[in-house]
Amino acid sequence: MVVEEVQARQAAAAFDRYAHWRKGPARLALAVLLLLAALAAWAPGMPRELADAPDLASTAPPTAAATPEQATAADGEKDNDLRLYRLIADRVAKGEDYYAAATRLQRENGYPVAPGLTVRLPTLAYLTAWLGQGGLVALNYALVLAVLFFTFRRFAEEPGGEPVKLVGTALLLVGLATGLSAQFLVLHEIWAAELMVLSFALHRPDRGKWIAAWFAAAAALAVRELALPFGLLMAAMALWRGNRREGLAWLALVAIFAAALAMHLSFAQAQIRAGDPVSPSWLALEGIGGWLYKVEHSSVLNLLPQVIAGPLAVLAVFGWTGWKGHAGTFAALLSIGYAVAFMIAGRQNNFYWGVIAVPFLFMGLAWMPFALRSLIAAAMRSGVGTAT
Repeated sequence: MVVEEVQARQAAAAFDRYAHWRKGPARLALAVLLLLAALAAWAPGMPRELADAPDLASTAPPTAAATPEQATAADGEKDNDLRLYRLIADRVAKGEDYYAAATRLQRENGYPVAPGLTVRLPTLAYLTAWLGQGGLVALNYALVLAVLFFTFRRFAEEPGGEPVKLVGTALLLVGLATGLSAQFLVLHEIWAAELMVLSFALHRPDRGKWIAAWFAAAAALAVRELALPFGLLMAAMALWRGNRREGLAWLALVAIFAAALAMHLSFAQAQIRAGDPVSPSWLALEGIGGWLYKVEHSSVLNLLPQVIAGPLAVLAVFGWTGWKGHAGTFAALLSIGYAVAFMIAGRQNNFYWGVIAVPFLFMGLAWMPFALRSLIAAAMRSGVGTAT
């Protein structure tokens, strides 16, 4: 190690992760980043035919008589899954049992019914039935405003977050854009993503404030099981920090969710009949292309050519890694975790899963220029000076 390098590392702010790196590891990290960006630029995206889904009614078995739900489905709605969720909520609003309605509609419209995981958690259907479309829109706008406010405040209060608070919050709004359209509010991933970001924004581990974040995460889990990695990571990081009480509380949330999910699956399994369509495996092993088509086609990144959108997604995750602190470390690990998970699991028609990771992804872009400058500076140090 040389004097110049030691002085540069000592002068760097504590939250500037890469400024504290030695030249060798920094060069290796920069090479890996460039390789991933290059792979992402040419990774295969989602086939166009999968983005243009047919009407829900047209997927029904040809020999089946058209039901009132199928006839209603043909009017106006263009997305199969959105229409299905809306029809289920309509049946619940009319007093029908959720599990009977969900499995019947899935069966009649050619959707898999088995295993029980093909049936979504009932929380959002009941909420839609109780509030109606107008109430759902009002609730969503209130939630988005709360998410933006508390995220801005957390950025402002975290060491190093002040310079990016405006850009980071603006990019978060871009990441939440799908949820600003009323037609998408029956999509479970939108609500889970917003509640996860709210939990992240309310979390203050350095001050011992985590109860409000716990309840927001619990709400996210009640809507979509894809929020489970968020709760597991919260538990792991709390225990790693030595906060045993908080860590046990997050583990308790995971245990409560596991019990609720088991009950949900038992109710769904009870509705399955012999000969019901079975879902193909969700184990897809599609690599970086599997992650990219999920996040690109769930966000405004799909407006950009792949050669731009792919590297931007990689750089967004990288941006979080440059912020050394509670918020940056958590968001980096969460974004990397979802990226790896989506490389492994999720068929091509499950691209909307990416909605749950997109808000964090876009916020990472606020840190990307800062992290890239620091990493390049660490990698390009001259190494001239007296050895120590």
